Amino acid sequence: MENFELSSLGAGLVALAFWGFIAAVAVAGIWDGIRKRDAQHETVRHLLESGQQTDQATLEKLLSLSDGGNKHPDRDFKITALWILPVAPGLALLGLILGAEAQAPLLGVAVLVACLGIGFLLAGKIAERWIPSDTD
Repeated sequence: MENFELSSLGAGLVALAFWGFIAAVAVAGIWDGIRKRDAQHETVRHLLESGQQTDQATLEKLLSLSDGGNKHPDRDFKITALWILPVAPGLALLGLILGAEAQAPLLGVAVLVACLGIGFLLAGKIAERWIPSDTD
């Protein structure tokens, strides 16, 4: 009976540690974003307090630099597709290597991953039409 209680206590602690880690990562990401935005506002405030003449284009460029710069979701979708698409044949090959018992599930997963990759490619093509290019 004591063995069962210790193993369930250990499993509970492992689960608590896992979810605690997930919560810590989420809080750290939010905190990092807040700190970056505060630093950005502080920079703009110092620039304006110094009395220097700044045009709107300079302010927008300064604000976009701290936000990660030029956001291009179309490129992000295409890069994601280039990462995901090669995984599909790898999973299919792994299913063939492992044998009949694992073949059907891994081929199904490979098809799912291929569909995701194709979806990301299509999303990149669609987003490319919506977002003006750098040369416009």
